Amino acid sequence: MADLSRRTLLAAMPLGVPMLMAAAPAAAGGHDFRFEAIEGGEINLADWRGKPLLVINTASFCGFARQFTALQALHESYGPRGLMLLGTPSNDFNQENADRNAIKDFCEATWGVQFPLTTPVHVKGAAAHPFYRWAASQPGGAAPRWNFWKYLVGRDGRLLHAFPSNVEPDAPSLRQALGAALA
Repeated sequence: MADLSRRTLLAAMPLGVPMLMAAAPAAAGGHDFRFEAIEGGEINLADWRGKPLLVINTASFCGFARQFTALQALHESYGPRGLMLLGTPSNDFNQENADRNAIKDFCEATWGVQFPLTTPVHVKGAAAHPFYRWAASQPGGAAPRWNFWKYLVGRDGRLLHAFPSNVEPDAPSLRQALGAALA
């Protein structure tokens, strides 16, 4: 009987709707996303399940690019304690190079970046990477309004904090949140 009801329901739906529903499962948490690494290959956030993540949308030619230095310092001090930093270059605010190799070279040579970077992604609007759509939909989350928006994901995959661009990586509020996430 239940099977008959399901078939009746599916038959009543417009053509293609069941396929769309099956193709877009909701992510359970912040560790359920994948990115393409800037040097090639894949960054699967599930590999860091059980560890906190700090995901930052970056742009090489932004006034906030000086934050790369402090982000690298976070990577060096909190990385060994289990924090994963991930930079996601984006040109959504028209301040990023389109060439992935140029981005990688610039970040490494100018700012000493050694934490993982992704290929350029969209961080806002309908074309936003699924991680950013997820983060914007979470309590306390919002779509980035500029470059260097920071999202702290807890060990359990919940969005813990969203920090706007003007919150520096060495700000007491960010450092306190990182300490709590690592505790």
